[in-house]
Amino acid sequence: MATSDRPVPITREGLARFKERLEYLINVRRPQVARRIQEARELAGSEASGEYEDAKNEQAMVEGEIRQLEHLIQNAIIIEEHHDSQVVELGSTVTLMDEEGRVVRYTIVGSAEADPKQGRISNESPVGRALLGRRVGEVVEVQVPAGVKRWTVVSLG
Repeated sequence: MATSDRPVPITREGLARFKERLEYLINVRRPQVARRIQEARELAGSEASGEYEDAKNEQAMVEGEIRQLEHLIQNAIIIEEHHDSQVVELGSTVTLMDEEGRVVRYTIVGSAEADPKQGRISNESPVGRALLGRRVGEVVEVQVPAGVKRWTVVSLG
């Protein structure tokens, strides 16, 4: 994730998850990695140099994730999940039906908390962008690698 000062749209639930993860990294992982580095230093044998390098690499990853989460939290703009809107917007949950009658349900969220496997798609994704501003009954077409995918907006809420 780039570290611009651009606002990061996020749900209250998503912000809480990120804060919880940050707390875990600072209070649990950071001390664990520091102990691992100290133990590898104390061994100081040739076999320990690999362990030391691994621990230092892990420390860099943990610190990078901490910085990323701190930035995200600092720039977070809370979005509300909408249940009564007439148009698809950030925070909306949309039920769609494809041409074969298969139904999918997505919640439109900011890119920081997008998780398509959990039905949370980014407002910046092709599908998310195509859905924004749509109403129940409208047909949405999205260019996907296999061609054009068509969905009908069945409901919002």
